[in-house]
Amino acid sequence: MTVNDRVSSDTQLARLLQIGVVLEEVVEVRAARHYDTLSPEERDDAIEELLEDAREESAEHREQLEALIDRLDAEAVPVEEVQALVESTYAQTGPEDFDGVLYDQLHGEETAYKFYDDLIDAIEASDAEYGLDRDELLATLKAIREEEADGVEEVTAVMEARE
Repeated sequence: MTVNDRVSSDTQLARLLQIGVVLEEVVEVRAARHYDTLSPEERDDAIEELLEDAREESAEHREQLEALIDRLDAEAVPVEEVQALVESTYAQTGPEDFDGVLYDQLHGEETAYKFYDDLIDAIEASDAEYGLDRDELLATLKAIREEEADGVEEVTAVMEARE
């Protein structure tokens, strides 16, 4: 399941939010792996702080999404199914596919931003009633999207400072 033109039910919304949870897990795990495997040339305060912030932010986003899912009247999709979907749709590249930690981190931030942007558009295009307040749902997703946009800017700033 990918983000369609409209989100028409709690079940569809829950599945899309689960995709967001898994995307956040991917960013969190990659940031932790990068932090642990930084080479001496890559290791500096700016990169270490960036990766630590990415891990913390992803964990926070995951918790926010899980709280929304818990309030929906929908059956959860097995985690394995959602992970397979994320891998096939959103995580087709691995950390080794990028020239360095920062490019991989930038890719993760941009992917998450695009996902939330598409999800917000699909919710706004729908006139469906959900099991939670639409304004609260959109406010949460927009705040997450804004933090992903900030993450893109932070990674880009670190990359430019290293050139």
